[in-house]
Parts: sequence; C-alpha cells; structure tokens
Amino acid sequence: MYLKKSYRKDTGRTYLSIAQKYRDPETGISTDRTVKSLGYLDELEKIYDDPIAHFKELARKMTEEENAQKKLTLSINMEEKLAPNTDNRKNFGYAAILKIYHELGLDVFFKNKSRHENFKFNTNSIMMLLVISRLLSPGSKKKAFEEKGRYFERFHFSLADVYRSLSHFSKIAKEFQRYLNAQISEKYGRNTKTIYYDVTNFYFEIDEGDEFRKFGLSKENRRNPIVQMGLAMDADGIPLHYDLFPGNTVDKETFRPVIGEVRRNYDTGRIIVVADMGIITGDNIFYLQGKEKGRNFNGYVFSFSVRGGTQEFKEYVLSDEGYVDQNGKPADENADFKMKSRVIAREINVTLPSGKKTRKTVYEKQVVFWGRKYALKAQAEREELLKKAFDLAANPQSYNKATSYGAARYVKNLKFDEKTGEVLAVKERPVVDWERVREEAKYDGYYAIVTSELDMSDVEIIDTYRGLWKIEETFRITKGVLETRPVYVSLQDHINAHFLICFIALTIMRIMQRKTGNVYSAEQIIECLHRISCSKEHENVYLFDYRTEVSDAIGKALGIDFTNKRLRLGDIKKIGSVNYFV
Repeated sequence: MYLKKSYRKDTGRTYLSIAQKYRDPETGISTDRTVKSLGYLDELEKIYDDPIAHFKELARKMTEEENAQKKLTLSINMEEKLAPNTDNRKNFGYAAILKIYHELGLDVFFKNKSRHENFKFNTNSIMMLLVISRLLSPGSKKKAFEEKGRYFERFHFSLADVYRSLSHFSKIAKEFQRYLNAQISEKYGRNTKTIYYDVTNFYFEIDEGDEFRKFGLSKENRRNPIVQMGLAMDADGIPLHYDLFPGNTVDKETFRPVIGEVRRNYDTGRIIVVADMGIITGDNIFYLQGKEKGRNFNGYVFSFSVRGGTQEFKEYVLSDEGYVDQNGKPADENADFKMKSRVIAREINVTLPSGKKTRKTVYEKQVVFWGRKYALKAQAEREELLKKAFDLAANPQSYNKATSYGAARYVKNLKFDEKTGEVLAVKERPVVDWERVREEAKYDGYYAIVTSELDMSDVEIIDTYRGLWKIEETFRITKGVLETRPVYVSLQDHINAHFLICFIALTIMRIMQRKTGNVYSAEQIIECLHRISCSKEHENVYLFDYRTEVSDAIGKALGIDFTNKRLRLGDIKKIGSVNYFV
C-alpha cells in the first residue's frame, strides 16, 4: 500500500488516499484501488504537522499488518480427535452462482415484491437457497432446507417458511420473467431476432391426475400424470420465457400463449421463430404472420415432415433435379450432402374467431436437404427397431403399448386395449409390415424446412434450424442436471414455484456457460462448483483442496479468486469485492 496524491484540476487542490496495486482478474491489467480515502491536503495540514509523512507511515504499517495476516503458524496435534457430529465441510462454489444472481438484481426484485406482504420471512434468502440447491444438490425443498449448513450464508427461516413462500413465488412468476429478461438485456445483451421454441413435459409419481396434472403423451413414454412446458429461448441459448399447461394439452396449442407473451411484453421487435414439426399448424403460421398494430410481420423456420407430405412433395424430394452440394455445385451420387429449395404458394387451414375454418394462402420457401450420415443413422436405428418388431410379431403377449413403442409401427395386425395398453388377440397373426419398412427407407437422410424468409439463403435457413438443438439440450439439462422431475410438490401454485426456481437456476447456468465462452458443459460446471469446497482447519481458517482449468475459467470470468489454498472467514466473505453473505 502507498500514499496516493491526486491533483484535482477543477479545484486546484491535492487529494490524499491510501491505495493498493491491483490486477484485474478479468483483463489481467494492473491498476490501483483505493483502500482508504483521507481528504484534501490543505485541510489535513490543519490537523497534522506533516500529513504526507504521517500517512506514508500509516500506509507502511497497513502493509505490514496485511502481510502479517497472510502468514499464520499452526500447531498441529496429530492425536486430536473429531468432536461428535463434526461436519466442518463447506461449499464455496456457490459464490459463482450468487455473483450472477446479484448481477441480475434478483435480490432487488424479491425484496421489493415482498415489501408490502403480510409474511415475515425473507423470500430473497429462501430463493437464494432453493436456486443454489437446485444447481448443486437437486432434490426436494425439505432436502434443500436440511442442507443449508453446507454454505456460509446465514439462512434465518424455517422449513414451513419455505413452503409458505412457494405461493408467493407462483403469484409473481410472470412478472419476474419480464424483469429477468429486462435485466439480461441490459447487463449482457439479448439476441432475440431468432427465437427457438419447443415443448416438453414433466411427470409426477402419482396414480391419479387432477385438473392440472393430467395424463397425456409423455415424452419419456411414462404412464404418469404430466404437466406440459412451453419454452422460448433466444439465439444464444439463454431461456427467455416459459409457461405451464395441463398435461393433456397438445404441443401445438402451447405455442401462441408463450410466443404471444413474448411478442406483447418482451420488446423483441420482429422475430423469427424456430420450432419442430409438432408446432406447425395453419393457425400458428397465420398467427405469426398476422400484422399487429405497430409491429411488422414475424417470421418462422419450421421443420416439415417429408414422410407426411403430399405425393407431389415426396416426388420433389426424391427427384435428383436441382440438388447442389455445400459449395453450390450440382450434387452427384457420391455427395455426402445435398440441398435444394423452391418458393411456393401453399394453402393453410386457419380458424376464425367464430370457430369456423377458412383457407389462407401463404408464400413460403421449402428447403430440402439430405446427408449421408443422417441416412446411415436412420438405417441403424431402424435395424434396431426391426429386431424388436420381429420379436413383437412372434411374441405379442410379451409386450404392451408402452414396451412396444417404436417397433409397433412396423407390425401389422396389432391391436391394443385402450385402457390397459395390453395386446389384444386378433384373428390374423401379427407380421412385420415390409411395405411400410421399404416406404420409410426411401426417405432416410432427407429433411425438410418451411420458412417465411424467402430471401434467406438455403445454408442460413438450415443453420438457423440446426440451432434448435440448443433448446433440446436445455431440456436435457433441466431434466438431468437440475433433476426437475419427479416433482415433489402437489399444489398447483407450489408446482408453478418449483418450475420458476428451475427456470432461474437454468438461466444462471446458461449465463455462466456464456461467460466462460461456451467451452464447458453444464455437467462440467456443476461438478466443478460442487467440488470447490473447504474444511475448517483452524479457528476462522479454511483449507481448500480443489482447483482445475474449469474453476480457473469460472473465477476469471466472474472475478472470483478460486486459487487460494487457505482463506480466513473474513476473506471468504469479501470474495469478489462485494459482500454477498448475510
């Protein structure tokens, strides 16, 4: 530390402060930071005979004290025993989670929203615990509460308070999503020119459904009540908005409520929505292209079923005419990839406000592409299903509707009981449907996309559509890493709160991946944060034993030093130069 003299041009006076050299962990640039502000020299001369000499000596002593603090001699008794029920292990990786939590101002939102409520518990503190736990130790709300001692935070609330807070979180969920979007846009920037949309569902381990948890088409082929989730995501893979629907809601019916909320309240401007074929309906296309007051037409890039297309479209797909390779040259039979496109006028069925159906004409571009690796993958997958189909045809009573999933479409004369799913006895023996096998094989490796973007190149359209994998990966992270299901709460407002917590955790994870250059998977980051832990070695001294390339990258990106082998409790509370600890 040293005495810093700063001449102020505006006043013509000299200001004194004690400063310290500091290297910014993000930029690596050496700079100064003020440790103690002292005052103007002319005013200090009225108090001290020689303020320069006085404060130089003070800076020297402060440096000596700081250096002394860095050294500690420990006396170790190798025969010392642990006290009963000793558990000194603390996680410190959660500091990275809270850094983003506070950067986004989530604490401000939750504190403000509870200010005029009747309850006394701290909803911000509860949300912090539930988000941290969802990322580092997912499980029930009870489990999160019981493990609160793993962190340096002081969580002053009861388990009953945790459950009571869920109704409050449910009430403010939509408002929170709008706030979070505004914060992300301001702090990090959002790319909402392209928005990816998809639907998934989450099961409940209960036998009977209710008004919200209903039986529907499970993505995991489970026979449990489910709820549907529609999720919109920006072009960088950061979640934008979600909504929940009863389990029997079909995918296509979730589209307009979610995208409508984004269009009305998220200030995105014109958007291009990318979605899978389960969303493509005349109503959804017309909804996107319909012009609202003060808005331009929005666009779409949707996958389109080749096998489910018209005969004319199938002939267009299989015709070699017009296909080019990635360099735009005519594709031959040895090409590993080929594509072609055309602009057509297509009639779609649209539902009027009265409920009547009418036909509207849309002009769209159809892009068709084929890849050798896609064809080989489809062939390999069908061969596996055919093995199961042969056994299904030979031993139908050994299967039911759930266990025969996939292979059943290649077997004729197969009928299931609508209630139990059991295979019913029929007059004609089940046999493999070779006609269907040959028909489907013709289209192996072919994919089709329809889009409103007539001037967008074929390559750009294909690349835009391929970005849909990001939302598929997001669902994988949500179900796998965050263990969103099974859901352990049953009341609808508690279910809503559960998914809000998961949404916040997912968003923080995605931002952390973005800050670290999208180099590390969610699994790698979670594993790293989980292992950045320490044990009390001495009174107020903690020993760390984990450092990797990933922890260094997270620390550099967030301005947190995870490289120290030992830290005093006071230093732990100051990590990141902002005191996040209660």
